[in-house]
Amino acid sequence: MLQRWRMLCLLVAGSLLPSFSLAGPSFENTAVVRTIEPGGSVVHVSTTYAIKALEGGQTTYHVALAKDEKEKTSWMEARVKGQAKPLTITVLDEDDTAASSLIAVKLPRELSANGTLNLLFESVQTHATRPHPERAAQTDPQLLNYETGLFVLSPYGTLVQRTKVKSLSPDIISYSTPQGVDGFVRDGAVTKSGATVTYGPYYNIHPSANVEFVSSYQQTISVHYNFDYPVLEVKNLERSVEISHWGANLNVEDKIHLHNAGPALKGQFSRLEYQSQNFFGRLSPHTLSRLILQLPPGVTNVYYYDMNGNVSTSNLRAAPSVPKASKASQNSILEMRPRYPLLGGWNYSFTLGFDTPLQDSASWDAANGRYIVAVPVTTHIPGSVVDEATVRIIMPEGASNIAFTSPFPALSSSVSTHITYLDTIGRPAVTLTYKRLTGKHTGMIYVSYSIPLFEHLRKPLAVGAVFFGLFMFGFTAKRVDLRLHKH
Repeated sequence: MLQRWRMLCLLVAGSLLPSFSLAGPSFENTAVVRTIEPGGSVVHVSTTYAIKALEGGQTTYHVALAKDEKEKTSWMEARVKGQAKPLTITVLDEDDTAASSLIAVKLPRELSANGTLNLLFESVQTHATRPHPERAAQTDPQLLNYETGLFVLSPYGTLVQRTKVKSLSPDIISYSTPQGVDGFVRDGAVTKSGATVTYGPYYNIHPSANVEFVSSYQQTISVHYNFDYPVLEVKNLERSVEISHWGANLNVEDKIHLHNAGPALKGQFSRLEYQSQNFFGRLSPHTLSRLILQLPPGVTNVYYYDMNGNVSTSNLRAAPSVPKASKASQNSILEMRPRYPLLGGWNYSFTLGFDTPLQDSASWDAANGRYIVAVPVTTHIPGSVVDEATVRIIMPEGASNIAFTSPFPALSSSVSTHITYLDTIGRPAVTLTYKRLTGKHTGMIYVSYSIPLFEHLRKPLAVGAVFFGLFMFGFTAKRVDLRLHKH
């Protein structure tokens, strides 16, 4: 009885909170299902909201994320379930005293009273797992721990909700059991089936995106599981892209600082043990022996070196160029083997570069007299997160009226001048910085610019002028008599 009165008081208090007032009691969640797929450096979360409008004329729905969950989230997208087109989302200004962050989702159509819709909200979390134990021997398994909140917070009342944690491996070591949730459950608070741990269903949850509910009922749940792949982090990525019209070439060079964020190696590294595991094909999951990267089709002159020099332990399967108008999808495959196996806690810095035909990524806008070039943001390393990335695009000398569009917001952008050999006035360069990039952040940066005819001829004219000057200097110097006395 006391539990019911407590829930009633929280319901009344929650309705007066700013976060709930912002969203308004205009919706009801008939069902909420959150599916979490914990991995290594990246965790995928998809939440389905079955919503019902309580009032007519509703065009905006609000999704709530806990503060710590919002800090871990590097990518988010909302859409109608079963449709591919994403909906417009807006992250609202946060209140330091609020228990959650609100995200406004613009609905595809206006909902009348009792109108229903199924929304799918997807997000990617980075650095959300940690190795447990933090140190492991060379032959030990790799165990990770993931923590999140028990309830899916929402500014609206929810009839029923559940959370499913799906591991890639059925080897789940342990999982936590929530306490003090008897007022929300009818059967059990948590169940496990194979590789899936299900929390709920929990019934009749009042608006929960408020401090009172979070302090009274929200609690941390954890899943301890086995992960069979290296936990990779790119601490820093520096990409330099050079556009050459005279060479009809797009040169890409990446400087990558790779870190294995798995459990740190306990004890000494054994080369004999590593060779034995490699021979039988049973490498420890926290040991990285190779990387398989997808490069653009038509790549040439691929090079790969580290601080000690060229690394020859790589294999390239190049795919032919694909015309821009073609719908065919194919990539070149580069298999890279680091100079040494990368164990937990170890780092490896290397440089990767390649050339692609400029006609595969450039087009001419005849109406505006501008070139448009598509430049990939990164070459994604599977399962990794890029903590900091800098992309520098160097255009031909004399390019002007520069404009660029990023597939997602950049932390900063600037335009500078890059001077290299045979340049007279330097080449304009666009620099963009990003952080916490994942596989969801693959896309193209579109750069447009115009070049007058004279600028195309600037380099050969400059080279010709230099050679002509040297010729005239030699011609004149040969005829100057510097002798003090003539015989």
